[in-house]
Amino acid sequence: MLCGIAAGIQRVSACTSAGETTNSGTPSGRRRGDPMRASTDARRMWFMAGLALGLFTWSLSAGAQQATKLARVGILSDESPWLAAETFEPFAHGLQDLGYVEGQNIAFEQRYAAEKNEILPGLAAELVALRPDVILAIGTPATRAAKSASQTIPIVFARISDPIGLGFVAGLARPGGNLTGVSLQLTDIEPKRVELLVTAVPDVRRLGVLWIPWLPSGGPELREIEEVARSLSLEVVPAEVRSPDDLEPAILKLGEQRVGALMVVPGPIFTGHISRMVELTAKARLPAMFWRKEHVEAGGLMSYGTNYGEMYRRAAAYVDKILRGAKPADIPVEQPTKFELVINLNTAKALGLTIPSLILARTDEVIE
Repeated sequence: MLCGIAAGIQRVSACTSAGETTNSGTPSGRRRGDPMRASTDARRMWFMAGLALGLFTWSLSAGAQQATKLARVGILSDESPWLAAETFEPFAHGLQDLGYVEGQNIAFEQRYAAEKNEILPGLAAELVALRPDVILAIGTPATRAAKSASQTIPIVFARISDPIGLGFVAGLARPGGNLTGVSLQLTDIEPKRVELLVTAVPDVRRLGVLWIPWLPSGGPELREIEEVARSLSLEVVPAEVRSPDDLEPAILKLGEQRVGALMVVPGPIFTGHISRMVELTAKARLPAMFWRKEHVEAGGLMSYGTNYGEMYRRAAAYVDKILRGAKPADIPVEQPTKFELVINLNTAKALGLTIPSLILARTDEVIE
């Protein structure tokens, strides 16, 4: 660019020294006084102007390149692609509200395991090889795979029940390492979920629990439920679900064992098969407590938990902070401050239940 400016200056100088005349009619190259000094002053003036213009043009060009640089975000999830689309929507909207537009200043690389957790390490390695600026890891298995694949690329996790207990961060206030994100705080709210279910179904004596044994958070949450149940003199009847094929036999068996109500421990199988879950619990006539309101909207009895859409929007804010230069080690893990209680009165009526007014008064949303 500077060579081009210099060439332009030479052409202008050549024109000036080639015999142009002034307004007085005197050839510019033959003016009285000190022609050499006049020629030198003219060259200096043109050179400085050209140099300033060149530097200004270079500055604009560099600024434009910086402004249009694409931030690269990797997404790793244990979810199925169709469920992941529901997850991605609030995350993308959150980034859009922060000024990001896909294809203009941000790009996504997405990998979904579709509940096949054994392939997550390979998917994580693929993402790390692409050298993204940050990775969003959704769910405990995906977060574990991302953490094993890289100790340097910033990782934002979401849908994690206990980040300290699972070994992802050293502490909530100062995570340390390359991970931070949004916690579901599920183990801390299991007592409240049991309490709400038992209040809604006061005659229950045996409590069924659906859980996923291969999910790292499954065991701790089951033990939390068992502890609360003992304090309420309830017998716990757990049923393992290792794959979607186990859903029907597990729920029908609980029905045969005459459990009075059902707790569903959060997990991707139960999220990925909402309609099937609701259909089977209705068939077994089991009042069930879920953790996402989508289950209740589909016909489940009740749910108590955080707002998942808001959680993913908050994850977008974490990604934004990292893209602006913040270090994961210094960004506190965020825990939900509001939990939603949702009840489907149509389902309650079908089960022959009358929801106590005490519960209805605390409900955030009633489906009728």
